Amino acid sequence: MEKVTCSCGHENPFGTKICGKCGRPLTEEAKSQKVLDMKYDGSAIRSKTYNKSIIDKVWNFFSSVKVGVSLIIILLVVASIGTIFPQEFYVSAGTDLERALYYETNYGSLGKLYYQLGLADLYSSWWFQVLVGMLAISIIVASIDRGLPLHKSLKNQRVKRHESFMKRQRIIAEGAITEGNSSETLAKVEEKMKKLNYKVKRDGNALLFEKGRFARYGPYINHVGLIIFLVGVMLHQIPGIYVDDSMWIREGETRAIPGMDGYFLKNEEFIFETHDNDPTTAQIQQGVNAVAKNYQTNVLLYKQSEDALPGQTDNLELVQDYSIRVNHPLKHDGYAIYQMDFRLNELKEMTFTLTNLETGEALGEVAIDLRNPQKEYIIDDNTKVKLMGYFPDFSGFNDEGEPQTATPNPNNPAFIFNMITPDRPDGEISFVAIQQTVPAGDNKYKMEFTSVETVNMSGLTIRKDSTIPILFVGGFIFLLGVAIGSYWNHRRLWIEQLEDGRIRLAAHTNKNWFGMKKDLDAVSEYAKLPKYIDQLDTDDDEKAQMEKEGDNTL
Repeated sequence: MEKVTCSCGHENPFGTKICGKCGRPLTEEAKSQKVLDMKYDGSAIRSKTYNKSIIDKVWNFFSSVKVGVSLIIILLVVASIGTIFPQEFYVSAGTDLERALYYETNYGSLGKLYYQLGLADLYSSWWFQVLVGMLAISIIVASIDRGLPLHKSLKNQRVKRHESFMKRQRIIAEGAITEGNSSETLAKVEEKMKKLNYKVKRDGNALLFEKGRFARYGPYINHVGLIIFLVGVMLHQIPGIYVDDSMWIREGETRAIPGMDGYFLKNEEFIFETHDNDPTTAQIQQGVNAVAKNYQTNVLLYKQSEDALPGQTDNLELVQDYSIRVNHPLKHDGYAIYQMDFRLNELKEMTFTLTNLETGEALGEVAIDLRNPQKEYIIDDNTKVKLMGYFPDFSGFNDEGEPQTATPNPNNPAFIFNMITPDRPDGEISFVAIQQTVPAGDNKYKMEFTSVETVNMSGLTIRKDSTIPILFVGGFIFLLGVAIGSYWNHRRLWIEQLEDGRIRLAAHTNKNWFGMKKDLDAVSEYAKLPKYIDQLDTDDDEKAQMEKEGDNTL
């Protein structure tokens, strides 16, 4: 686009409203304004100038304040919806089917719909991350679109300004000096303004007084902090940077730690202690029989050797021996393992005896590890038991009469046995559950429950967040920008000695006009300047009357 040449000869970028050199209004809109719009010092803003190509339209979309505010509102609403029910990370169910059943069972049809819409894994969903990314792009584009032109305009401020610029400021004054001459007046103004901490620039018989320019950068500092914060949030999706996982581990068990590649944890012992005093009445009403004093897991942290295959537990190197307690996590290599939950007396192993129904004779025992059951258990050369079906958490039969399991946890185990004996070489089928045995026909033998072995379990949470320094820096910069933009303001005073000895002045601030007027009152009283007027507080009739009365003002 062609540049706009002002009558003073200065070439301005297309879209500039106020000449960057003399301050003359360049557009019809600016010329018609009683008080100039000094929001961006009249500099050219790309989004308000170009709207032809696809790139222009995309740029204008993301630079729009309405779009940015809309994205923020959408994210707030969506994030709020994500707190209605627990996120699936905090649900103990393992498979997708189990999680779907959990939401439907606990929260009804609304919970089922909540899970089907993907709201149960909201913050990790691709479309939520897209919204966060769009907000970051919007902030970046809006900052570049407005921040760079404003910076160039403020950096290249001219001291001398055209009469039309001066007369179109909100606070203006023009008149003769009542005491001394113009040169002495300017010297007094400069002296007083320096005492008020204004910076001074001089060009011949014109002066520019300025302070608090940095306040104009407050919103953009705010944007930088917010962008850094959003980047930290999006980095949570990169493996290894952010870990928030959980695991259940039994006493005596050694397991790979989820989220900590190459590390294993062994549960040496789980300790549960209660207070000696009796529960209160309120606790008894809530079904609390004992008040927990301490629960901890004594663990051994191992590291896998570098040449070992994934999951291999041979040649593990002991890293740390630690007792994990509530609020006392095991910390290593940026990771923290917290004690979060426990289960007492979980079923570990069940023992059955193959027994003759008529005589009660026992042919042998079978011990079934409920976490790792075998397909076949051999008693002797001609006697064995085959495990044809295992249902860890038996929940009943479906419409076809097939047994079902609710979860993979051995809460209510049930089995389908095929009992092969010397006199029944083809075997006998029997369904066995706790307090329930259903033979498939006229059986001669049965699997009789003998004993059970239980074990305590610890629920641990593994956390690592390498983005915390990024989030902290982003939050600090954001609050710094808010403070700068809220508690400081940019004040400017232009004053010029005219050829006939009179003084013309104009003042502007981006906010806090009361403070600007207070400074003007102080310098006007000290240097005996002409009385100023606020054009937004003074109507045309009052202004004309003041001129008619010879008030030495415009």
